[in-house]
Amino acid sequence: MKSRSTLATWLGSLDDLRLARVLEARKDAMSPPGPRSVSELADRLQRPGTVALALPLLALPHLQVAEALAALGVPASRDALAELLGAADEEPSRELDAVLEVLADHALVWPDGVGKLRMAGPLRQTWDAPLGLDAHLEHLLADATSDELRGMLAALGVKPPGTKPQRLAALVEHHSNPEQVVSVVAKAPAAVRKLLERRAEGVPEQPQFIVFGAVGPGLEPGARWALDRGLLIQDRHGYVPPRMPAEVALALRGPRWRAPFEPVPPSGRLASVTPAEVDHEASAVATAFASRAASVLSVCSATAPTRLKSGGIGARELARIGKAAQAEDAVVRLALETAHAAGLLDQDGDRVAPTDAYDAWAEQEPPEQFAVLLQAWLNLPLTPTRARDEGDKALPALAGAPPCNGCVQARRGLLAAAAQLPAGQGTTVTSELGPLIAWHRPLAHASPADGTPFATVIREAEILGVLAHGALSALGIHLRTGDMEGLGIECRRLLPSATATARIGADLTAVVTGTPSARLAGLLDSLANRETSGTASVWRFDAGSIRRALDAGHTPADITADLAAVAAGPLPQPLSYLITDTARGHGRVRIAPAACVLHGDEPALLAELAAHRKLARLGLRQLAPTVLVSRSPLDTTLTALRAEGYAPVAETAEGTVRIEKTRPQRAAAPVPAPRRTGARGSGRIAATGAAKAAAVDPNILAAQLLKAPPTPPEPAPSEGEAAFATDTEEIVAGWAKRLPYSDVHQLAHAIDTGEPVTVEYVATSGNRTVRTLSHLTLDPPCLEAWCHLRDAERVFTLSRIHSVMPE
Repeated sequence: MKSRSTLATWLGSLDDLRLARVLEARKDAMSPPGPRSVSELADRLQRPGTVALALPLLALPHLQVAEALAALGVPASRDALAELLGAADEEPSRELDAVLEVLADHALVWPDGVGKLRMAGPLRQTWDAPLGLDAHLEHLLADATSDELRGMLAALGVKPPGTKPQRLAALVEHHSNPEQVVSVVAKAPAAVRKLLERRAEGVPEQPQFIVFGAVGPGLEPGARWALDRGLLIQDRHGYVPPRMPAEVALALRGPRWRAPFEPVPPSGRLASVTPAEVDHEASAVATAFASRAASVLSVCSATAPTRLKSGGIGARELARIGKAAQAEDAVVRLALETAHAAGLLDQDGDRVAPTDAYDAWAEQEPPEQFAVLLQAWLNLPLTPTRARDEGDKALPALAGAPPCNGCVQARRGLLAAAAQLPAGQGTTVTSELGPLIAWHRPLAHASPADGTPFATVIREAEILGVLAHGALSALGIHLRTGDMEGLGIECRRLLPSATATARIGADLTAVVTGTPSARLAGLLDSLANRETSGTASVWRFDAGSIRRALDAGHTPADITADLAAVAAGPLPQPLSYLITDTARGHGRVRIAPAACVLHGDEPALLAELAAHRKLARLGLRQLAPTVLVSRSPLDTTLTALRAEGYAPVAETAEGTVRIEKTRPQRAAAPVPAPRRTGARGSGRIAATGAAKAAAVDPNILAAQLLKAPPTPPEPAPSEGEAAFATDTEEIVAGWAKRLPYSDVHQLAHAIDTGEPVTVEYVATSGNRTVRTLSHLTLDPPCLEAWCHLRDAERVFTLSRIHSVMPE
């Protein structure tokens, strides 16, 4: 509460201009409704949430000064802060004042009017141990008894005063004098000095796990000597290691020790670059990205990518999109993530499909399209082009990762770092911007996969034209300032408008320089095959592409008229011939859907059936005077015709009349009894077997015997195992150790003869499936075959085949 009152007093003393600077720096605290008084403003600025929002915006020296002030304890004098930071000289002192001014603009640190610096309470709580220092002595001894304080003073050779507050003040005064602390430690045993020096350097103690109610662990050697003199303070319950007061740690670090303070940003190697060179480079890469992004989204519009079960678009779909759009993986990921953030893509069931907003976006000019994606990139709460995680596992795109504010700050840190470069200068190696980003945004997130700090976000900026020749382009300048209107103007200046015409050559190609308009790209995609994209796009016409357009409902006249409207000159004669020749053969043969066909020798009878009202539900259509097709199955059509008094007959697939003979119903054969040993019952089993054999059709049995593999040879008497008939059997048996010899024989026979075979296969995930395989090729320890279940070529591990069944 005290810090809030001092903040309110300080805010009340500011002039309107300075107060406006504070409000501008802390917009996060000004959410509506606005504060009605200075005290209410002070209350809002002190809230933990608003302080946490301000921290990522601070540069490295601002955090260093705030941490040093937290270590000193507030209120603290500016001179003490300057002494701790080593900023007593003129130049460092001026830089310290500039840092304090920025912290004051954010209402994080401010003067209290009596020569002391105050700090926002939530900011102090950001560090558990600022500069590796623990709490101050007065805080650590708050629960100490008067007798304990008297004992510490006596051990130090100081006469104890009468009351507890006086004894505490005397002990604090003694330990606040570095020379006295060093003098006491110099007289300590060697083990004590070693312990205190290690603790003063900020070396953390090993964690101790104590069972509740158990006796705490013993003290380190020398700890008791330090505890008796207040150089270490033991927790009242003894469950944590002894703590060293901040005054003692600073005294033992020595008079030359200084807290880190880096007010000057790091510098890299620079080279001269003109604004024209920056504009030319930014224009080229931005135009290329806009064209590639439009192609990527066009591919997604034609075939929406499938989402993984775990979420996101996997590597296979990304590769498909990249191949179709002729874009590298980073561009595909960047286009998808920015389009999703801009509302152009969204989840639609198990796919990611364009939204209605995409249709309006696709009709815009490339500069407007690019501006939408560029604004979305600035505020993306992730690193879109990151393709691998810490374990080098592929990451899907649009996976819905948790928001990462550090990723946003990395982007803004890059803009701030590049903006600080001297005018007319650019970094010769853009990776050297990484340390500069870390200085401007120390809380920014750098990808663990980056070889150099912030390499991924720097690469994204180069792909988008925000960075060009190592300098901030005009696009980046407007992004940094948040001037979206100026950004749109720069996009229109640097990016050319869409091209609405194409140069169609006699080699049946259409070439479009620059980015084709949505109408032109859609027309050429429907009539030709795209071969290349980029600064120049090429389409090629052939009979298949023209046939595709005719199948879509275009007429030859429409195709010719549409191409003539977008062609830069007259249509070449070879293209006109191609359109005419393809149209001449198109539709000469037609394929009609039909469940069955009706035909006869009497055209009048078939015309009567086609016009019969009660047969309309069959969907009869006359193809020829003696041929009808029906949309209903054969048996349904047959029953309906007979119900209306006609006498049709059914045909088999070979064209012969189907004989409809109803077999008399018979009871099923009884289940054979279990086989028994001995003579008793053998006659019954033999009779049952004979009856079953008699019931089998001899022709079917003969076909099965001819199809079955030859009988395996008898086991070798010397080895007691089955002898292998072929080398294939021996190889299969060596790898498929789970299979009995009969299954090995069947599988080897299928491999040698090329016949299909059905196997029971257990995948690495443990899923058990039954698959029919054909075209088997043995490649130990694997088996390559065409899998009818997946309808694709697959590789199977022989050891995971658990059983074999002939097809």
